[in-house]
Amino acid sequence: MPTARADLSVDLNADLGEGFGIWDLGDDDAMLDIVTSANVACGFHAGDPARLARVCRAAAERGVRIGAQVSYRDLAGFGRRFIDATAEDLTADVMYQIGALQALAHAAGSRVSYVKPHGALYNSIVSHHGQARAVAAAVLAVDPGLPVLGLSGSAFFAAAGELGLRTVPEAFADRAYRADGQLVSRREPNAVLGDVGEIVERVVSMVTAGRVDAVDGSTIPISVASVCVHGDSPGAVEIATAVRRRLTEDGITVAPFTA
Repeated sequence: MPTARADLSVDLNADLGEGFGIWDLGDDDAMLDIVTSANVACGFHAGDPARLARVCRAAAERGVRIGAQVSYRDLAGFGRRFIDATAEDLTADVMYQIGALQALAHAAGSRVSYVKPHGALYNSIVSHHGQARAVAAAVLAVDPGLPVLGLSGSAFFAAAGELGLRTVPEAFADRAYRADGQLVSRREPNAVLGDVGEIVERVVSMVTAGRVDAVDGSTIPISVASVCVHGDSPGAVEIATAVRRRLTEDGITVAPFTA
């Protein structure tokens, strides 16, 4: 049996509940057996209420933390298109989504433990200060005790920190990074990684050494308290299983970042 490294603990999260109606995306049940935190869609980019209620119940049964995966109002584009929303509209949209998932999580005997933006909104608020403030303001208005999951060094984290919100930096197991620490756009080749062995080694490097190789060949620093494996990626269950197994074998505690 490996000896746990008291100095190292990391959360493992995945985006879940992203099907809609008769359309299934990913294997939510299988992923919930692996991850420690579930970023559950809130209906704006994916997820119908009945499906989201089922995911919340399944997460509660397994002791997996539930996070509100908030998005632009973009069901047709899966939340991957930038929307030039006003601050008033974006704040209200995010509050609405958190509230909806709070009700479903409460009914399942659990609660929303954190907030994570999705897709284009996640990427936008890395540098869009106005939208970053709007999202942070929404979380503060709903519950100032909710941590926010996102990219270290982002405008979102700056705004959240100014408002007194807890910020939790995450890294992506299956996404390529640019030299500036941002994610490679999904529109570019090789933005999503698929080699399980390569992904596992990258995660170990991120968690133990705080660094990752960027697409230009450089090695960049990275801050990580939670590792994301996208639930809709090909081979997501295999990737998540391999990542968790390797972390455990290396004596790294895999546990939620939330209490």
